[in-house]
Amino acid sequence: MAGVSVRDVPAQSFINAYAQFLQRQGKLEVPGYVDLVKTSCGNELPPQEAETWFYKRAASAARHIYLRKHVGVGKLNKLYGGAINRGSKPSKHQDASGSINRKVLQSLEKIGVVEISPKGGRQISENGQRDLDRIAAQTLEEEEESDEE
Repeated sequence: MAGVSVRDVPAQSFINAYAQFLQRQGKLEVPGYVDLVKTSCGNELPPQEAETWFYKRAASAARHIYLRKHVGVGKLNKLYGGAINRGSKPSKHQDASGSINRKVLQSLEKIGVVEISPKGGRQISENGQRDLDRIAAQTLEEEEESDEE
């Protein structure tokens, strides 16, 4: 399909499809601590999907950078953060782990999906945009086929 972009596909289906693509490709460098670490100090437990959550985070970060031009680690920390339980006191927002988001961006940079932006942060590269648009077109075709059945 010509002219299909990431904006045309529902977020969850695109993130799952791109995470599967990254996992099949096998080029994404995954840190050794992904099965032990919590993603935020606001969480009580590490993610339950020990094998795939890093790929989903990378796919989600790539989509976020695609939609917004210049994104840094701090913006991703704020995006993936959440409410922290403070007991009887009201909940407050707590940013996510910067180390995880930094490793995600470094891994995406090594495989050529994102590049360092001259304005600060990271931006999507031409090869990365081509890959994301291709995965989006495939995802949209699969959804249309499943709707016809």
